[in-house]
Amino acid sequence: MRSAILLLLFILAVTFAAPQDKGLLTNLENGELCLNSVQCKSKCCHRRDGLSLARCAPKAAESQECSPYNLIGVYYKCTCESGLTCEVDRSIVGSITNSDFGICVDPNDNVL
Repeated sequence: MRSAILLLLFILAVTFAAPQDKGLLTNLENGELCLNSVQCKSKCCHRRDGLSLARCAPKAAESQECSPYNLIGVYYKCTCESGLTCEVDRSIVGSITNSDFGICVDPNDNVL
């Protein structure tokens, strides 16, 4: 048991020791399987429905459907690209079921 824990710690240390362009657990490209958005280069782990496998996907662009940030880290619609905000009417049920979808907008476009 003790040797198994040491082996696991050694593998994790080697995996995270040096920055990599591509890894087994992090820096995943779009289309690769993921468990959480922090694993993806794009920072979006996306699934089409509740039965599909989650894969890394590009973030939503302006005027595309989006999901607001959630703690789970897996989205049915990706969060917005940098500089955009997801305009959505949040509900308790939508927050629990991860179905609060909105539209990506540029907050600077609303300035009068």
